[in-house]
Amino acid sequence: MAGAVPSQKAGEAFEVYGPRHLSSPSWKDPNYRRMVVACFIQGVYLLELDRQDKRDERTGLAPQWWRHFMYRLAQTLVDERDGSIYGAVLEWDRQALLAGYAPFRPAGAPAAVVALRGKLLSGATFRGDVVDDLRFLAWDSLKGSVRFAGALAALRAAARRHGARNVCVGGHSLGAGFALQVGKALAKEGVFVECHVFNPPSVSLATSLRGFAETAGEMWGRVRAWLPYVGSAAAVDASGGEAAKAPTLERAGTAKWLPHLYINTNDYICCYYTDAAAGTATVTARGGGGGSSKTAAGGVGGMSSAGLARMVLVSKGPTKFLDAHGLQQWWADDVELQVALNHSKLIDRRARRRCEAGCSAVPVDKALNNKATHW
Repeated sequence: MAGAVPSQKAGEAFEVYGPRHLSSPSWKDPNYRRMVVACFIQGVYLLELDRQDKRDERTGLAPQWWRHFMYRLAQTLVDERDGSIYGAVLEWDRQALLAGYAPFRPAGAPAAVVALRGKLLSGATFRGDVVDDLRFLAWDSLKGSVRFAGALAALRAAARRHGARNVCVGGHSLGAGFALQVGKALAKEGVFVECHVFNPPSVSLATSLRGFAETAGEMWGRVRAWLPYVGSAAAVDASGGEAAKAPTLERAGTAKWLPHLYINTNDYICCYYTDAAAGTATVTARGGGGGSSKTAAGGVGGMSSAGLARMVLVSKGPTKFLDAHGLQQWWADDVELQVALNHSKLIDRRARRRCEAGCSAVPVDKALNNKATHW
């Protein structure tokens, strides 16, 4: 399931295998933001590898993956089951900033980032990682995990200390699943933090069964409409009654929380997020960003169903599964990306459950405008 190694060159230095040509050293640039958050998550992978190899802060490989961007390690998130490090809270390093003769944090830079790693193919953490993989596979949820509780507590504390608008959560693979779910948990409380998830798991038995049930329900509704002894008015009333019970976007509105998903369609673990339920608005980005925009059926203004997410797809990049599921592609120079505001069936299904839980909601156009200002 959602397992991964940090990168093919995980044990090497940031100066060699980190991003070489950042398009723009500005946190307002979404490409720069994506690369930096991916580097922070890489640092969390290396934190655990440093622990296993007994490397300290002076000899460890992890710190260079956040120090380069003037952040510091404020807290490590430790799995009490095996003592492994699965996440970290990184905060803006004011001392490093002052040393560079810059008195203020750059505009758009988060005050704190909660970064969560995925599965490591290592005996020291393998059991705990696999248990959470199986938990997601069976229940489409990670709420029963000690990592969920720890990540949620860390994210909530960071939001209280710095303000939700100044906090970001990010994860890769299994860590992306945690990041999505703790972000949704805070959204239900009316706390909306920025969320970046790379190669999030999209395959679970619970989701497959739920999707099958929805498809079967739709087919049965069509069959009932064809039956001669069921009047057309009754059929319409029956279908309308079901629609009235479900809190759709038209009635409940779109939640303010709009996650950012990074997907490679050659990665079968996350590719089902691209199963579109309606039109998509896309912008092709080559290298550091930019490009011409185009709108598919529905358009941004015409979107009116739940399940919106800002989705970044690899249009030209790794094609083999291990590389397509890797983290390194998200700061690579030669990858071509396509940005989309997407109606995903999978996101729609999960967002519907979020709305049923009663989280705050606003109209779609307002949600999109609010989120655009964060970039």
